[in-house]
Amino acid sequence: MSKLILTNEVSGLGSAGDVVEVKNGYARNYLLPRGFAVLWTKGGEKQVESIKAARDARAIATVEEAQSLKAALEAKAVRLVVKAGVGGRLFGSVKVSDVVAAVSAAGLGELDKRKVAFVAPIRNAGEHLATVRLHGDVVATITLQVVGKK
Repeated sequence: MSKLILTNEVSGLGSAGDVVEVKNGYARNYLLPRGFAVLWTKGGEKQVESIKAARDARAIATVEEAQSLKAALEAKAVRLVVKAGVGGRLFGSVKVSDVVAAVSAAGLGELDKRKVAFVAPIRNAGEHLATVRLHGDVVATITLQVVGKK
């Protein structure tokens, strides 16, 4: 078993700053090469505090704020205009950063791109869903209206 400090949030494992113990292969082949974690050391404990402080600075302060942001995000659809070809097929796909920028442009608030996930990859124009984990158990579902332009 390897003891690691997570530098990014890994679903099913923990969030940034958590100290976790995982199997050697998972650490060696997935977490460490992608930069999701670093090896735990005694000196790394100082690093844990700075990672947690940065995470807390980005986090939404209270559950009430998260609930109000959830209500605002779910109240209206977010419109995304992307390049598309014949039949509404997109050139590429919609990225998380596109969704974060569209939500910000719509005046609905700032989102952390690491907390946004798609239900399915978005490669066609139309209506799609994305989920945003705002605070603990508060998860908002955003309706995205993807419109193709030539």
